[in-house]
Amino acid sequence: MNFDRKNLTDDQLLDLYKRLVKPRLIEEKMLILIRQGKVSKWFSGIGQEAISVGVTAVLDKDEYILPMHRNLGVFTGRNIPLYRLFSQWQGKANGFTKGRDRSFHFGTQQYKIIGMISHLGPQLGVADGIALANKLKKNGKITAVFTGEGATSEGDFHEALNIASVWELPVMFIVENNGYGLSTPTNEQFRCENIADKGIGYGMESHIIDGNNILEVFTKLSELKASMVEKPRPVLLEFKTFRMRGHEEASGTKYVPSALMDLWAIKDPVDNYRKYLSENGILTEEFDSVLRSEIKKEIDESWALANAEPEITATYKEELDDVYKSFKYQEVKYSDKKEKIRFIDAISSSLRQSMERYKNLVIMGQDIAEYGGAFKITEGFVKQFGKERVINTPICESAVVSAAMGLSINGYKAIVEMQFADFVSTGFNPIVNLLAKSHYRWQENADVVVRMPCGGGSQAGPFHSQTNEAWFTKTPGLKVVYPAFPYDAKGLLNESINDPNPVLFFEHKQLYRSIYQEVPTDYYTIPLGKAALLKEGNQVTIIAFGAAVHWALETLDKNPKIVADLLDLRTLQPLDTVAIFASAKKTGRVIIYQEDSLFGGIASDISALIMENCFEYLDAPVKRVTSLDTPIPFTKALEDQYLPKGRFEKELLELINY
Repeated sequence: MNFDRKNLTDDQLLDLYKRLVKPRLIEEKMLILIRQGKVSKWFSGIGQEAISVGVTAVLDKDEYILPMHRNLGVFTGRNIPLYRLFSQWQGKANGFTKGRDRSFHFGTQQYKIIGMISHLGPQLGVADGIALANKLKKNGKITAVFTGEGATSEGDFHEALNIASVWELPVMFIVENNGYGLSTPTNEQFRCENIADKGIGYGMESHIIDGNNILEVFTKLSELKASMVEKPRPVLLEFKTFRMRGHEEASGTKYVPSALMDLWAIKDPVDNYRKYLSENGILTEEFDSVLRSEIKKEIDESWALANAEPEITATYKEELDDVYKSFKYQEVKYSDKKEKIRFIDAISSSLRQSMERYKNLVIMGQDIAEYGGAFKITEGFVKQFGKERVINTPICESAVVSAAMGLSINGYKAIVEMQFADFVSTGFNPIVNLLAKSHYRWQENADVVVRMPCGGGSQAGPFHSQTNEAWFTKTPGLKVVYPAFPYDAKGLLNESINDPNPVLFFEHKQLYRSIYQEVPTDYYTIPLGKAALLKEGNQVTIIAFGAAVHWALETLDKNPKIVADLLDLRTLQPLDTVAIFASAKKTGRVIIYQEDSLFGGIASDISALIMENCFEYLDAPVKRVTSLDTPIPFTKALEDQYLPKGRFEKELLELINY
């Protein structure tokens, strides 16, 4: 192995050696512990340390790194106390996730490290968002994100590279090509000769680097970083290396030809660098011996500290309290000045006033800039706020949602507009696994609102008409809002943007231009989790949200003798169970009206809650009136049959007469 020190001093060379030895000695300790049954699982990076160490040594301490589960050198390179790492791996309280996640599935703002989730790909989009925030701050900072050769087949990889290239984001995409994705060799994963070749399709600079040569890694990345600060841009870096252990220890390495193992064994990054330093009189045996003794002592002491920690005691309160970041509603006073506007105008007014209120708020979505969005909600925003804050995105919902998470991590608020709620399916993973779980896992909130134009009635067919709130109401960590009136839409969207937790904000397309209301011209808020009682009566309770509220009002207008409580939920998560139970106990009859199909919809959960908590007050079974259990069709006759409007009145009268 050829080492070129270039202009590095002896002290710099020795510093890199110290950084290399520490993770190797920790790994050797972990392998002993796992054989002793004292550690349950371990993902070894033996043979790949030079990459993690080199990247971390090049970046400033306040520059974000997004590592994977075998990049121990990143964590030791940022000088995280070893006892905290051991506590994390052992599920103790002094770790970073309170025992809720293991290994390196965590982040820490203190050390500017953002850990991965098992789905791998989304962290690349998160890096885009962090880098976008740096670019908006104009702070000259670089972001580095790790992935393996296996994850380069994921859509998130391609989406993230495309976004970074189009937006000219200063991201180092670090690909550790160790030859195998678990046991699948690279020739069964892709056909291009090198992963670096994939950068060509995105107009992205790329390089191939010897991942086992610490000096090549350090000097090349040092040059690149200086260049990226001068000219912000993404760079794809393929590091050729090899994993000398299994994917994780239980996997073993029997699938690897022995000749290949022997070939890479002689390329060991620690042993070869040690030999180079010794032969050139830079590293003495005494220095090396003292260094290793000190590190081993630190390891043993840290392991003892972690073992001495008590096991975590499970409490319902702490588990439930950590799902969301705590947030207290503060009412915003406003004048009596009002104007009669449409639902769509209320949404636009909220966005505009929130952009004025929060200088760190960014809106992203397809065609939302000069064009103003598919529904023209953001028309004129570019002129007022600039393209830096009103950003057109490529068609890649997953990476855009992940980028929103990255913006939140780096001090921004983000709104993502789904062109249609149906399209959120291609961004589903980062919503339910990144946004929803981050605060619970490592106390990092996701200050993100995803706007969801939804609903049927316009003969738009199966892919532009769904009302898919139930995909998200069952996911702990998400808040779900679904207003029916312009006044509520503006106040609730303002509050959703205020709230530091992830919010799915549903906007029924049929209401956009058909519903008018007197709405305050000033900025104001409405608390999440509070239903609105639109009509009062003691005969029956009607529970609805979205367009179904207006359908229920039409039915009551047609049947003036029906005296009903009409409860507009407005927020589906958190759910106003106090208002629901109070009305159910008062009337003794409840009908739940939703546009979504029956099975698995939120109406089912509301029904169950009422049966469990109000059973002795009921005079009839709880009814659910919903759309058919089919995809939503295109032709008007089929769509009219699908939607519940034609069935509600009959079901309501039957319930009253039960």
